[in-house]
Amino acid sequence: MNSHALLVVEDLRTYFHTRGGIVRAVDGVSFSIAKGETLGIVGESGSGKSVACYSLLRLILQPPGRFESGRALFDGTDLLHCPEDELRHIRGNRLSMIFQDPMTSLNPYMRIGDQVTEPLRIHRGLSRTEAFKRGPAALREVGIQDADNRVRSYPHEFSGGMRQRVMIAMALVTKPELLIADEPTTALDVTVQAQILELIREMQKELGTAVIFITHDIGIVSGFCDRALVMYAGRVLEAAPTTLLFEKPKHPYNQALQRAIPALNEKGRELYTIPGAPPDVSKPIVGCPFAPRCEYALEKCVTSEILLKEVALSHHSACLRVQLGELNLTPASGAEIPANK
Repeated sequence: MNSHALLVVEDLRTYFHTRGGIVRAVDGVSFSIAKGETLGIVGESGSGKSVACYSLLRLILQPPGRFESGRALFDGTDLLHCPEDELRHIRGNRLSMIFQDPMTSLNPYMRIGDQVTEPLRIHRGLSRTEAFKRGPAALREVGIQDADNRVRSYPHEFSGGMRQRVMIAMALVTKPELLIADEPTTALDVTVQAQILELIREMQKELGTAVIFITHDIGIVSGFCDRALVMYAGRVLEAAPTTLLFEKPKHPYNQALQRAIPALNEKGRELYTIPGAPPDVSKPIVGCPFAPRCEYALEKCVTSEILLKEVALSHHSACLRVQLGELNLTPASGAEIPANK
């Protein structure tokens, strides 16, 4: 782990204890992020991306959720075990989050200006009047026109893209050191997506904020993030700088995700889809969780415990065959397997 990291997460396990069994939503995740860095977390829906980050903010309902193990050191403070008062001082202040669905995350009965400036009242001690005066400036910074009047509007009077901008303004109004963006471009058209990403990038440059960017679109990660984690069934299967992740994939799941990117598909050729379905994480998985869907899996992939290990400089993989040197994957186009293997 990076000794100069702003956030260090070690062996995070978040399980949900339900009548149907124990759901291992996050199962031994470790990572770090430095100041000013952008870390992407990518994977299919249900892979544990959002639950991992909700866990950092202790927004998991307990019960049924429970932190089984691990720690999350934010500038030396363990977010998982610190007193609630200390966490409240950090959450929404030094560490902010853009939630996935702005319509359900915004209060329909409160004016936009009050919601955007609420963190200033809570964390900076400003009165409602003083805070509200800063609302238009906060909205202008995220590209909302006629901000002096729009602060008095309600969420239903904004489009989806504008509501997402409001969420970003709310997250950035306290100038946080770390911003968690949970699929902030989901359900937005391509033009608005590009505007939102550029907005986050500009704010990051201005404030030096570290960003954790959660998405199921590996294509977005390629142009936006410095490093990325590929998650599946609550585990990290691959972690590397973004360039290496695309140029030299070290796990079949990462390769399969790349092959499914429409832009990389040859014209006239059928779009690639990953066969099968994600595993049931309420049942223990001994080996690689991707093995049932993997075209390169052997019996040992299913029966052997596989840990995330460094297989090249700054490049970690949880593929047993890659770790043993039996499998050399090529970018988004099948694999090269030595004849003697």
